[in-house]
Amino acid sequence: MTIRVLLADDQTLVREAFAMLVETASDMEVVGQAATGREAAEPARTRRADLVVMDIRMPDLDGIEATRLIAAHEDLAGVKVLVLTTYDTDENIVDALRAGASGFLVKDTRPAELLDAIRTVAAGEALLSPGPTARLIARFLRTPRGPVTAGPECLSDREREVLALVARGLNNTEIAEALGLSPLTAKTHVSRIMGKLAARDRAQLVIVAYESGLVAPGTQ
Repeated sequence: MTIRVLLADDQTLVREAFAMLVETASDMEVVGQAATGREAAEPARTRRADLVVMDIRMPDLDGIEATRLIAAHEDLAGVKVLVLTTYDTDENIVDALRAGASGFLVKDTRPAELLDAIRTVAAGEALLSPGPTARLIARFLRTPRGPVTAGPECLSDREREVLALVARGLNNTEIAEALGLSPLTAKTHVSRIMGKLAARDRAQLVIVAYESGLVAPGTQ
């Protein structure tokens, strides 16, 4: 299956460099480019993109609002958003996750890591790794904003354990190892949790886990 990628960044050289890189992957193709957030939303639909690589800081409409538009559009329900950030200097990353982004990566990431990130997010996984990334998310979630529509109180004890590990950045295989489960059972638990919490993907599970207090800010 070929991953159809839309690139949104206000810097032409950055977009072109990303486009050249993406086109080197046999399982990806660039279906469009956008210089502003507003330009990104419509092509995501008309060009049937599977994933948008979205810069946060753009003119006209920033990447956060563009992500929110994509997440709210019924015709774009399957489109994933991978947000670009300057990491420790960009405090908008959690807003992007709340808006519906499935993950983020730093702009100075290595080429192979960008391609892996696209594959990860396109496959439905959240690009949220443990360590510094988890601490970054936790730091900006210390003051929750907006109501949580559903929380861990609707989950079983085992599902709460799984959710806590998802929030710390573990994938299904790592969750299985940590809890003594099979990878298939871990995957089933994650799917059921997403259904109960009406979450788009694992990134949304991370938000619920932190905002509900299931995972304490600063923990790993």
